[in-house]
Amino acid sequence: MTSHFRSIAEAGTERVRRLLDLTDHMAAVGRRPNPKVPALRGKTVCNLFFEDSTRTRMSFDLAAKRLSADTMTLAVSSSSVNKGESLRDTIETLDAMGVDAFVVRHRTSGVPWQVANWSPAAVVNAGDGWHAHPTQALLDAYTIRQRRGLTNDFTGLKIAIVGDIRHSRVARSTTEILLMLGAEVIHVAPRTLLPPTSHVPTTADLDEVIDEVDVLYMLRMQRERMGAGIVPDGGEYSRRFALDERRASALRGDALLMHPGPINRGVEMMVDPTELSQSTILDQVTNGIAARMAVLFDLLGSGEIEE
Repeated sequence: MTSHFRSIAEAGTERVRRLLDLTDHMAAVGRRPNPKVPALRGKTVCNLFFEDSTRTRMSFDLAAKRLSADTMTLAVSSSSVNKGESLRDTIETLDAMGVDAFVVRHRTSGVPWQVANWSPAAVVNAGDGWHAHPTQALLDAYTIRQRRGLTNDFTGLKIAIVGDIRHSRVARSTTEILLMLGAEVIHVAPRTLLPPTSHVPTTADLDEVIDEVDVLYMLRMQRERMGAGIVPDGGEYSRRFALDERRASALRGDALLMHPGPINRGVEMMVDPTELSQSTILDQVTNGIAARMAVLFDLLGSGEIEE
């Protein structure tokens, strides 16, 4: 049975911990003068992105190349999809070219599971609708582990995820992995931007928790996924939920500031995060390559990384 990486829940605790340890090895590869190993030589990874992406798409491409895999990237805007070709036909056509793993991003939830029905290749979920973004969750957890000097036990950490949680696949997957590792998670958002049901505490008062948290995780507004009237008008959202100078000064010195990108400056971020010592945002980008190397090696590799 082919293995996939489509959600944190599907992966399970044991595999998540193994992937975090493996990410450590891949990060060490990335620090070498020649950051490349032949671990996936002869394998082909196809990046299939039906939504715009910079960080995720580029880091998957670089991750595959650092493992010496061959890569294919479908430019959807100039593909036969625009001639009416179905997703299934696209997958079956690419599969016939000898693809070992599909990395799939799609605006519709559940597509990575459908792709697995149409191809024997491994499937990695690079973001499906509002549902899941498991590699983002993996790199987030690894970044916290790295910066806080932890093992795979986050017991005692308090983490606030702030913003448009209702429409965020990042919030769902990152919450899932943090709880799996033992952290305490709280969601901070106006009621209209919270999911209908929540398995963690919620609040609409960021000021109430900001000086208590070990990690402040800011989210962008997913305006492409929401209807009109769901967000307070006239800058009220930014006044209540943005990281401004006053709130940045309230952050503990050893707290971490995280954001999955892209940042909407002037909306959820009123300060320049590069000027804050707590910011891990560029670390997250760097660690994304190592985390995705770990996932691809876990799916397609055999034996030692150096083989």
